[in-house]
Amino acid sequence: MMEFKFLHILAFLSLGIVVSHATLNLASENYWNSVLPNSAMPKAVKDLLQPPPAAELGKTGATTMSGGGKGVVTMGSGIEKGKRESVLINLPAPIFYRNPPGENQLQDDHDPNAALFFMEKDLYPGKLMKLNFSKNGNWAPFLTRHDADSVPFSSDKLPEILRAFSVDPSSDEAQVMKKTIQGCEQNQSVKGEEKLCATSLESMIDFATSKLGKDVDAISTTAVETVTDNLRRYRLVRVKQMPPGKPVVACHLQEFAYAVFYCHKMEMQSTVGYKVWMVAGEGSQVEAVAVCHRDTAAWSSMHLAFQVLKVKPGGAPVCHFLPVDHVLWVSKN
Repeated sequence: MMEFKFLHILAFLSLGIVVSHATLNLASENYWNSVLPNSAMPKAVKDLLQPPPAAELGKTGATTMSGGGKGVVTMGSGIEKGKRESVLINLPAPIFYRNPPGENQLQDDHDPNAALFFMEKDLYPGKLMKLNFSKNGNWAPFLTRHDADSVPFSSDKLPEILRAFSVDPSSDEAQVMKKTIQGCEQNQSVKGEEKLCATSLESMIDFATSKLGKDVDAISTTAVETVTDNLRRYRLVRVKQMPPGKPVVACHLQEFAYAVFYCHKMEMQSTVGYKVWMVAGEGSQVEAVAVCHRDTAAWSSMHLAFQVLKVKPGGAPVCHFLPVDHVLWVSKN
Protein backbone atom coordinates (compact mmCIF):
# COMPACT_ATOMS: atom_id res chain seq x y z
CA MET A 1 0.00 0.00 0.00
CA MET A 2 1.39 3.37 -1.02
CA GLU A 3 0.54 6.37 1.15
CA PHE A 4 0.78 10.07 0.34
CA LYS A 5 0.81 12.73 3.05
CA PHE A 6 -1.02 15.95 2.22
CA LEU A 7 0.34 18.79 4.36
CA HIS A 8 -2.10 21.67 3.94
CA ILE A 9 -2.81 20.52 0.40
CA LEU A 10 -5.82 22.76 0.02
CA ALA A 11 -3.71 25.77 0.90
CA PHE A 12 -1.36 24.86 -1.97
CA LEU A 13 -4.20 24.38 -4.40
CA SER A 14 -6.35 27.35 -3.41
CA LEU A 15 -3.85 30.19 -3.46
CA GLY A 16 -3.31 30.07 0.26
CA ILE A 17 -6.99 29.85 1.17
CA VAL A 18 -7.96 26.70 3.03
CA VAL A 19 -11.20 25.40 1.57
CA SER A 20 -13.25 22.71 3.29
CA HIS A 21 -13.55 19.31 1.67
CA ALA A 22 -17.33 19.73 1.69
CA THR A 23 -16.99 22.88 -0.42
CA LEU A 24 -14.89 21.06 -2.99
CA ASN A 25 -17.39 18.21 -3.03
CA LEU A 26 -20.20 20.63 -3.76
CA ALA A 27 -18.49 22.03 -6.84
CA SER A 28 -17.94 18.57 -8.33
CA GLU A 29 -21.40 17.34 -7.39
CA ASN A 30 -23.00 20.43 -8.91
CA TYR A 31 -21.14 19.80 -12.17
CA TRP A 32 -22.34 16.20 -12.23
CA ASN A 33 -25.94 17.30 -11.63
CA SER A 34 -25.78 20.00 -14.30
CA VAL A 35 -24.37 17.72 -17.02
CA LEU A 36 -25.98 14.43 -15.96
CA PRO A 37 -29.24 15.33 -14.18
CA ASN A 38 -30.78 11.94 -14.98
CA SER A 39 -27.77 9.77 -14.15
CA ALA A 40 -27.13 8.40 -10.67
CA MET A 41 -23.65 8.82 -9.25
CA PRO A 42 -22.01 5.41 -8.67
CA LYS A 43 -20.53 4.44 -5.32
CA ALA A 44 -16.99 4.44 -6.72
CA VAL A 45 -17.39 8.17 -7.41
CA LYS A 46 -19.28 9.01 -4.22
CA ASP A 47 -16.58 7.41 -2.09
CA LEU A 48 -13.97 9.81 -3.49
CA LEU A 49 -16.16 12.82 -2.67
CA GLN A 50 -16.57 11.87 0.98
CA PRO A 51 -14.48 13.20 3.89
CA PRO A 52 -11.45 11.03 4.70
CA PRO A 53 -12.00 8.12 7.11
CA ALA A 54 -11.14 9.00 10.69
CA ALA A 55 -8.27 6.51 10.66
CA GLU A 56 -6.62 8.46 7.86
CA LEU A 57 -6.38 11.72 9.81
CA GLY A 58 -2.97 12.49 11.28
CA LYS A 59 -2.49 13.94 14.74
CA THR A 60 -1.25 17.24 13.36
CA GLY A 61 -4.28 17.74 11.16
CA ALA A 62 -2.52 16.59 8.03
CA THR A 63 -4.32 13.93 6.04
CA THR A 64 -2.63 10.73 4.99
CA MET A 65 -4.14 9.61 1.72
CA SER A 66 -3.40 6.49 -0.24
CA GLY A 67 -3.50 6.40 -4.01
CA GLY A 68 -5.57 3.56 -5.31
CA GLY A 69 -4.55 0.44 -3.44
CA LYS A 70 -6.64 -2.64 -4.19
CA GLY A 71 -8.24 -1.94 -7.52
CA VAL A 72 -5.56 0.49 -8.60
CA VAL A 73 -4.18 0.17 -12.07
CA THR A 74 -0.71 1.19 -13.11
CA MET A 75 0.17 1.51 -16.72
CA GLY A 76 3.21 -0.60 -17.49
CA SER A 77 6.14 0.26 -19.69
CA GLY A 78 4.90 0.42 -23.20
CA ILE A 79 5.18 -1.65 -26.32
CA GLU A 80 7.70 -4.43 -26.87
CA LYS A 81 9.88 -3.45 -29.79
CA GLY A 82 9.29 -5.78 -32.70
CA LYS A 83 6.48 -7.59 -30.88
CA ARG A 84 2.70 -7.38 -31.11
CA GLU A 85 1.06 -4.28 -29.72
CA SER A 86 0.51 -4.56 -25.98
CA VAL A 87 -2.79 -3.71 -24.38
CA LEU A 88 -3.54 -1.91 -21.14
CA ILE A 89 -6.00 -3.85 -19.04
CA ASN A 90 -6.94 -2.24 -15.78
CA LEU A 91 -7.41 -4.53 -12.85
CA PRO A 92 -6.29 -4.87 -9.21
CA ALA A 93 -2.94 -3.53 -8.22
CA PRO A 94 -0.89 -3.76 -10.27
CA ILE A 95 -2.07 -5.64 -13.35
CA PHE A 96 -1.41 -4.51 -16.88
CA TYR A 97 -2.75 -4.78 -20.36
CA ARG A 98 0.54 -3.14 -21.24
CA ASN A 99 3.10 -5.09 -19.24
CA PRO A 100 6.90 -4.78 -19.37
CA PRO A 101 8.63 -7.11 -21.86
CA GLY A 102 9.07 -10.59 -20.46
CA GLU A 103 7.36 -9.81 -17.15
CA ASN A 104 5.36 -12.64 -15.66
CA GLN A 105 2.26 -11.10 -14.09
CA LEU A 106 1.18 -14.24 -12.25
CA GLN A 107 2.61 -13.73 -8.75
CA ASP A 108 1.70 -17.16 -7.35
CA ASP A 109 -0.92 -19.89 -7.54
CA HIS A 110 -3.09 -18.03 -5.02
CA ASP A 111 -2.86 -14.58 -6.61
CA PRO A 112 -6.29 -12.93 -6.01
CA ASN A 113 -5.80 -10.85 -9.15
CA ALA A 114 -5.88 -14.03 -11.23
CA ALA A 115 -9.28 -14.97 -9.83
CA LEU A 116 -10.93 -12.00 -11.52
CA PHE A 117 -10.38 -13.47 -14.99
CA PHE A 118 -12.87 -15.89 -16.48
CA MET A 119 -14.33 -17.06 -19.79
CA GLU A 120 -17.46 -15.49 -21.24
CA LYS A 121 -19.08 -18.92 -21.46
CA ASP A 122 -18.94 -19.05 -17.64
CA LEU A 123 -21.33 -16.11 -17.20
CA TYR A 124 -24.54 -17.88 -16.26
CA PRO A 125 -26.75 -18.18 -13.12
CA GLY A 126 -25.58 -20.95 -10.85
CA LYS A 127 -21.91 -20.70 -11.80
CA LEU A 128 -19.53 -20.78 -8.80
CA MET A 129 -16.47 -18.50 -8.73
CA LYS A 130 -13.83 -17.74 -6.07
CA LEU A 131 -13.42 -13.95 -5.90
CA ASN A 132 -12.50 -11.05 -3.64
CA PHE A 133 -14.11 -7.62 -3.97
CA SER A 134 -13.12 -6.06 -0.63
CA LYS A 135 -11.58 -2.61 -0.39
CA ASN A 136 -8.51 -2.06 1.74
CA GLY A 137 -9.48 1.38 3.03
CA ASN A 138 -7.13 3.49 0.92
CA TRP A 139 -8.43 6.99 0.27
CA ALA A 140 -7.28 9.47 -2.36
CA PRO A 141 -9.82 12.24 -3.03
CA PHE A 142 -11.01 13.97 -6.15
CA LEU A 143 -9.80 17.53 -6.61
CA THR A 144 -11.99 20.02 -8.42
CA ARG A 145 -10.97 20.74 -12.00
CA HIS A 146 -9.83 24.23 -10.95
CA ASP A 147 -7.49 22.85 -8.31
CA ALA A 148 -6.28 19.91 -10.40
CA ASP A 149 -5.51 22.21 -13.32
CA SER A 150 -3.53 24.51 -11.03
CA VAL A 151 -0.95 21.75 -10.50
CA PRO A 152 1.04 20.40 -13.49
CA PHE A 153 0.64 16.78 -14.55
CA SER A 154 3.63 15.93 -16.73
CA SER A 155 6.96 14.17 -16.37
CA ASP A 156 8.99 17.30 -17.00
CA LYS A 157 7.21 18.99 -14.09
CA LEU A 158 7.61 16.09 -11.65
CA PRO A 159 9.85 18.00 -9.19
CA GLU A 160 7.25 20.76 -8.97
CA ILE A 161 4.46 18.21 -8.43
CA LEU A 162 6.37 16.46 -5.65
CA ARG A 163 7.04 19.78 -3.92
CA ALA A 164 3.36 20.71 -4.10
CA PHE A 165 2.41 17.52 -2.28
CA SER A 166 5.42 17.43 0.08
CA VAL A 167 6.60 14.11 -1.38
CA ASP A 168 10.28 13.17 -0.95
CA PRO A 169 11.78 12.75 -4.46
CA SER A 170 13.72 9.70 -3.26
CA SER A 171 10.67 7.96 -1.80
CA ASP A 172 8.67 5.04 -3.15
CA GLU A 173 5.68 7.37 -3.37
CA ALA A 174 7.58 9.61 -5.79
CA GLN A 175 8.43 6.63 -8.00
CA VAL A 176 4.79 5.53 -8.07
CA MET A 177 3.64 9.03 -9.04
CA LYS A 178 6.32 9.17 -11.74
CA LYS A 179 5.18 5.86 -13.25
CA THR A 180 1.54 6.94 -13.23
CA ILE A 181 2.34 10.15 -15.10
CA GLN A 182 4.54 8.29 -17.60
CA GLY A 183 1.74 5.81 -18.22
CA CYS A 184 -0.68 8.65 -18.89
CA GLU A 185 1.77 10.19 -21.36
CA GLN A 186 2.17 7.05 -23.47
CA ASN A 187 0.84 7.54 -26.98
CA GLN A 188 0.29 3.91 -27.94
CA SER A 189 -3.32 2.81 -28.16
CA VAL A 190 -5.19 -0.28 -29.14
CA LYS A 191 -7.07 -0.02 -32.44
CA GLY A 192 -10.30 1.94 -31.90
CA GLU A 193 -9.29 3.11 -28.43
CA GLU A 194 -9.38 6.76 -27.31
CA LYS A 195 -7.99 7.60 -23.90
CA LEU A 196 -7.44 10.28 -21.28
CA CYS A 197 -6.10 10.47 -17.75
CA ALA A 198 -8.80 12.42 -15.91
CA THR A 199 -7.39 14.43 -13.02
CA SER A 200 -10.82 15.53 -11.78
CA LEU A 201 -14.38 14.29 -11.77
CA GLU A 202 -15.30 17.11 -14.14
CA SER A 203 -12.74 15.99 -16.72
CA MET A 204 -13.93 12.39 -16.41
CA ILE A 205 -17.51 13.50 -17.07
CA ASP A 206 -16.44 15.56 -20.08
CA PHE A 207 -14.46 12.71 -21.61
CA ALA A 208 -17.20 10.12 -21.14
CA THR A 209 -19.97 12.36 -22.49
CA SER A 210 -17.85 13.47 -25.45
CA LYS A 211 -17.60 9.81 -26.52
CA LEU A 212 -21.04 8.51 -25.53
CA GLY A 213 -23.32 11.54 -25.27
CA LYS A 214 -25.15 12.65 -22.13
CA ASP A 215 -27.77 9.88 -22.03
CA VAL A 216 -25.44 7.60 -20.08
CA ASP A 217 -25.18 5.53 -16.95
CA ALA A 218 -22.04 5.35 -14.83
CA ILE A 219 -21.82 2.09 -12.92
CA SER A 220 -19.37 0.43 -10.57
CA THR A 221 -19.03 -2.83 -8.69
CA THR A 222 -20.64 -2.64 -5.25
CA ALA A 223 -19.87 -5.20 -2.59
CA VAL A 224 -21.14 -5.82 0.92
CA GLU A 225 -18.35 -7.81 2.53
CA THR A 226 -15.73 -7.46 5.22
CA VAL A 227 -12.18 -6.30 4.52
CA THR A 228 -10.15 -9.41 3.83
CA ASP A 229 -7.70 -10.74 1.30
CA ASN A 230 -9.34 -14.16 1.33
CA LEU A 231 -11.19 -15.44 -1.71
CA ARG A 232 -14.87 -16.22 -1.27
CA ARG A 233 -16.92 -18.71 -3.22
CA TYR A 234 -19.72 -16.81 -4.97
CA ARG A 235 -22.72 -18.17 -6.83
CA LEU A 236 -23.89 -16.11 -9.79
CA VAL A 237 -27.57 -15.27 -9.38
CA ARG A 238 -28.32 -13.07 -12.38
CA VAL A 239 -26.42 -11.92 -15.48
CA LYS A 240 -27.44 -8.96 -17.65
CA GLN A 241 -25.64 -7.81 -20.80
CA MET A 242 -25.23 -4.06 -21.38
CA PRO A 243 -26.91 -2.50 -24.44
CA PRO A 244 -25.08 -4.11 -27.38
CA GLY A 245 -23.56 -2.43 -30.40
CA LYS A 246 -22.37 0.76 -28.71
CA PRO A 247 -19.00 1.86 -27.32
CA VAL A 248 -18.29 2.02 -23.60
CA VAL A 249 -15.87 4.12 -21.55
CA ALA A 250 -14.00 2.45 -18.71
CA CYS A 251 -12.25 4.57 -16.06
CA HIS A 252 -9.66 3.00 -13.78
CA LEU A 253 -8.27 4.52 -10.59
CA GLN A 254 -4.50 5.09 -10.64
CA GLU A 255 -1.94 5.38 -7.86
CA PHE A 256 -1.39 9.06 -7.27
CA ALA A 257 -1.56 11.74 -4.58
CA TYR A 258 -5.17 12.48 -5.53
CA ALA A 259 -7.80 10.67 -7.59
CA VAL A 260 -6.62 10.20 -11.17
CA PHE A 261 -8.53 7.89 -13.51
CA TYR A 262 -7.23 6.33 -16.71
CA CYS A 263 -10.29 6.47 -19.00
CA HIS A 264 -10.52 4.82 -22.39
CA LYS A 265 -13.28 4.33 -24.93
CA MET A 266 -13.65 0.80 -26.24
CA GLU A 267 -15.66 -0.27 -29.26
CA MET A 268 -18.58 -2.56 -28.49
CA GLN A 269 -17.76 -4.69 -31.54
CA SER A 270 -14.87 -6.13 -29.53
CA THR A 271 -15.93 -5.33 -25.95
CA VAL A 272 -19.09 -6.36 -24.11
CA GLY A 273 -20.18 -5.21 -20.65
CA TYR A 274 -22.24 -7.17 -18.13
CA LYS A 275 -23.85 -6.63 -14.75
CA VAL A 276 -23.58 -9.69 -12.56
CA TRP A 277 -25.40 -10.31 -9.28
CA MET A 278 -23.83 -12.88 -6.95
CA VAL A 279 -23.96 -14.09 -3.36
CA ALA A 280 -21.49 -15.92 -1.12
CA GLY A 281 -22.33 -18.75 1.24
CA GLU A 282 -22.14 -16.58 4.37
CA GLY A 283 -24.36 -13.91 2.80
CA SER A 284 -21.92 -11.45 1.21
CA GLN A 285 -23.62 -9.88 -1.81
CA VAL A 286 -22.04 -8.25 -4.85
CA GLU A 287 -23.42 -6.39 -7.84
CA ALA A 288 -20.41 -6.66 -10.12
CA VAL A 289 -19.50 -5.00 -13.39
CA ALA A 290 -17.78 -7.31 -15.86
CA VAL A 291 -16.13 -6.63 -19.20
CA CYS A 292 -15.45 -9.24 -21.88
CA HIS A 293 -12.85 -8.58 -24.58
CA ARG A 294 -13.65 -10.54 -27.73
CA ASP A 295 -10.62 -9.40 -29.72
CA THR A 296 -7.32 -9.95 -27.90
CA ALA A 297 -5.12 -10.37 -30.96
CA ALA A 298 -3.10 -7.23 -30.13
CA TRP A 299 -2.50 -8.08 -26.47
CA SER A 300 0.91 -8.98 -25.08
CA SER A 301 1.38 -12.74 -24.96
CA MET A 302 2.62 -12.32 -21.37
CA HIS A 303 -0.70 -10.92 -20.18
CA LEU A 304 -1.94 -12.48 -16.94
CA ALA A 305 -5.27 -13.44 -18.51
CA PHE A 306 -3.60 -15.82 -20.96
CA GLN A 307 -1.59 -17.45 -18.18
CA VAL A 308 -4.66 -17.96 -16.02
CA LEU A 309 -7.14 -19.03 -18.69
CA LYS A 310 -4.68 -21.02 -20.83
CA VAL A 311 -5.69 -19.23 -24.03
CA LYS A 312 -3.66 -17.35 -26.63
CA PRO A 313 -3.93 -13.80 -28.04
CA GLY A 314 -6.77 -13.71 -30.54
CA GLY A 315 -8.39 -16.81 -29.05
CA ALA A 316 -11.45 -17.15 -26.83
CA PRO A 317 -12.91 -13.97 -25.27
CA VAL A 318 -11.24 -12.84 -22.04
CA CYS A 319 -13.45 -11.46 -19.27
CA HIS A 320 -12.75 -9.79 -15.95
CA PHE A 321 -14.67 -8.13 -13.13
CA LEU A 322 -14.03 -4.46 -12.39
CA PRO A 323 -12.72 -3.69 -8.89
CA VAL A 324 -14.95 -1.61 -6.64
CA ASP A 325 -13.18 1.70 -7.33
CA HIS A 326 -13.40 1.59 -11.14
CA VAL A 327 -16.21 3.09 -13.25
CA LEU A 328 -17.84 1.91 -16.47
CA TRP A 329 -19.82 4.39 -18.58
CA VAL A 330 -22.50 2.96 -20.89
CA SER A 331 -25.24 4.37 -23.12
CA LYS A 332 -28.72 4.05 -21.63
CA ASN A 333 -30.38 3.19 -24.93
